[in-house]
Amino acid sequence: MRPPARGGARLLSGAGLAAALLLPAALPAQAAPLSGLPTADGTKKGQELPGMPSALDPEAEQVACTPASGRQAKKRDWSRQRLDLDRLHRHSTGTGVTVALIDTGVAPDAAGLGGRVTAQGAAGDDCVGHGTFLAGLIAGTGGDSPALAGVAPGARILALRGTDRRGEAGPGLVAEAVREATAARAGVIAVTVALPRRTPELTRAVAEARRAGAVVVAAATPDPPSRGGTDEIPSRTYWPAGEPGVLSVADMLPSGARPDGSLPTGGVDLAAPGAGVVSGGPRGEGHYLGAGASVATAYAAGAAAAVRAARPDDSAAAVTRRLTATAYPADIPQLDPYAAVTTILGDSGPPVGTDRGSDPVTMRDTSTADRATGRATLFVLLGTATVLAVLWAAFALPRARARGWRPAGAGGAGRE
Repeated sequence: MRPPARGGARLLSGAGLAAALLLPAALPAQAAPLSGLPTADGTKKGQELPGMPSALDPEAEQVACTPASGRQAKKRDWSRQRLDLDRLHRHSTGTGVTVALIDTGVAPDAAGLGGRVTAQGAAGDDCVGHGTFLAGLIAGTGGDSPALAGVAPGARILALRGTDRRGEAGPGLVAEAVREATAARAGVIAVTVALPRRTPELTRAVAEARRAGAVVVAAATPDPPSRGGTDEIPSRTYWPAGEPGVLSVADMLPSGARPDGSLPTGGVDLAAPGAGVVSGGPRGEGHYLGAGASVATAYAAGAAAAVRAARPDDSAAAVTRRLTATAYPADIPQLDPYAAVTTILGDSGPPVGTDRGSDPVTMRDTSTADRATGRATLFVLLGTATVLAVLWAAFALPRARARGWRPAGAGGAGRE
């Protein structure tokens, strides 16, 4: 685990996160009237928004693009409250930074993204809608719903396809997209697809991107399959998240735990919200619910853009260290963009990705730690009160004895 951050900003942000962790049931009343927020086990009760798929049915004879949503969420969901975006945006909105998003493409004229998306080749046609959904989390303004803005609403998006039109990812497509992002000098490269096999072509492309100074952020796992369980799937490393220096990101619930059905993996650097998250799509003004490591990766990429804008002289390695060192401490550090931008750090340890673990990752419910912290604080206060009482007694009792136990100021008090 990376060390916790130092400084007052870290403590303030941690308090906000602790509140979100301790009171997940209160989030709908405070932040959004959505019944699609995740429960403790990652399921959704009374979902009011349509789900955003990460891929279309590969067996269908004809491609039927994801239809426009006819529903809108007017208020913010739990994930944006957890990430403390209002405070973050007072310090950085990612202005001047280009984020290359490698997914299913991005619609350049999508709500909240107009004028800030450059699409390479076929990437401007987002039939699935997933890439546009993620672009809103990274750099969307929220359109008519500013409370649903992304992490870095001042950043630009370079849309690249790492999949075919149906959303099926391939190593050659991803490697080529990484090379195009490097050639375009993107400051952040977000690879939101995850591949089960490592290829020399992809390894070289990622290494070149890192040498060029890009922060490479990648999904630790593919999004969970829509059909079938994951209980029998062994833990494994996915790519390019497993490449050295790549910031590997997993999804989490409000409790800090990974959702049920998440694919097992090891060597994860950072966790971010990845269930019951709201964003827009390529068609219409409506909203969808999304989930998975791809969603968490989009949030981390937006945070990287915010840091790069606030600290333009920092190297890519320094940005990734900052994102992990200022994260909320847990089995997997939990993304805290506000702390990443505002905290003053010293030497924060070895670079990300230099010691990839092979053991499965577990995440604990941090609400227990927060309650323990509260109890520890109470014990400190009680201990301090006890010490003060002892000191008072040591000072006051001899004087009272000398007065013959008469009140101070009584006649003759203190005289022999």
